[in-house]
Amino acid sequence: MLKSSNSSKFSQRRELWSYLWNIDVKGINLPIYIGMIIVLIATMVIGKIPHTIVGSISVLVILGNFLHYLGNKIPIIKSYLGGGSVFCIFVSAFLATFGILPANVIDTTKDFVSNMGFLDFYIAALITGSILGMNRSLLIKASVRFIPVAILSMLSCFIMVGTVGALIGNGFGKSILYIAFPVMAGGIGAGVVPLSTIYAHSLGASAGSIISKLIPASAMGNVLAIIGAALLVKLGENFPKINGHGQLIKESDESDESGEKLEDKDTKHQINVIQIGVGLLISFSFFMIGIICNYFVPKIHAYAFMIILVVIAKITKILPKYYEESAIMFNQVIVKNLTPAVLTGIGIALLNLNVLGQALTWQFIILCLTSIITISTAAGIFGKLFGLYPVESIVTAGMCNNSMGGTGNVAVLSSAKRMELIAFAQMGNRLGGATILIVSGFLAQVFS
Repeated sequence: MLKSSNSSKFSQRRELWSYLWNIDVKGINLPIYIGMIIVLIATMVIGKIPHTIVGSISVLVILGNFLHYLGNKIPIIKSYLGGGSVFCIFVSAFLATFGILPANVIDTTKDFVSNMGFLDFYIAALITGSILGMNRSLLIKASVRFIPVAILSMLSCFIMVGTVGALIGNGFGKSILYIAFPVMAGGIGAGVVPLSTIYAHSLGASAGSIISKLIPASAMGNVLAIIGAALLVKLGENFPKINGHGQLIKESDESDESGEKLEDKDTKHQINVIQIGVGLLISFSFFMIGIICNYFVPKIHAYAFMIILVVIAKITKILPKYYEESAIMFNQVIVKNLTPAVLTGIGIALLNLNVLGQALTWQFIILCLTSIITISTAAGIFGKLFGLYPVESIVTAGMCNNSMGGTGNVAVLSSAKRMELIAFAQMGNRLGGATILIVSGFLAQVFS
């Protein structure tokens, strides 16, 4: 009897071990992955996480992959709140905001994300590979139609936020300056920071006092855009005629105007180790040319120049196919392996839940909701009128223009499972953000 009981317990343990061993976290069996997490925690406890790329990547990848896995398994979160992408951002922000992660780990991560160019590394790969991987004819058609949709959607948002602000006693001008503009300015570094300087110059105040009023709107807009994108895509599954499933514009036929056969957007390139290295150099070269252009025209962000240059390269076919394929391979390797790490980095380095919580007045919430609802509705309507798929138009021309720039675009597109649309998201974000910076000084004086 005792032997039978022991045998049963042994069998149960073996089944449990077999079950755990078959759970896969980014290609690693769960018991081994738990071992990696234990090693990471032990290194944190003794305060020896190195302030280097090794330490930062270890924290972001190990933590990010695990949070991404959990987010894709928890029922309500995976179905209605963006799954692993949203879970990565908010759980990591919670861990950082409330001091659960050690201070030295947070400092190392913030430095890596904000100062060492981790996001530039990721976005350079994303932009170059996604544009060069698009069909040339569809890229031309989509760009021509997308830009007016983005501008008209932002104009609609501008007017509606000001109007609602006047109606609820927050003031037309104040609502535009401190809600609409920071939400649509293109993030913190390229949007809120220069915006605060412009306001300070126009209003005779300190940039430091102004920026604290701008950051909450930018952060809240980004939060609503991430959650909204996830809900929209879930809803869009029931309406196939308005859902492009990651394609911004409908293919009218199976070949472009030059008679070339359209490439399947899901075409898989056979991974070549040498070509991945070539793709890295191609991506970084485009990024550095963007930096050079930004040096001579500082009001236009380096990302904007980079997008223009890659689009020109694709349209003119100046790059041989070998180099295009190399950039696409590099893009695939980076996106598949580092997306959870980037999202976790955004949560730790850029999303402070305390700052967000302190701004939560009822007027602030209503105006932020007005911003995301208006710009999304306008993007859907104008997108339909200009021949774009409304779901994709709402995500790129709408919600991504309510996000925190490049990092926000990554979070929103990841939540919407539309990462291939990064070029359009960046295009609208940078174009709209630049426009806001140009007119903000004048309007700050008008509404002050």
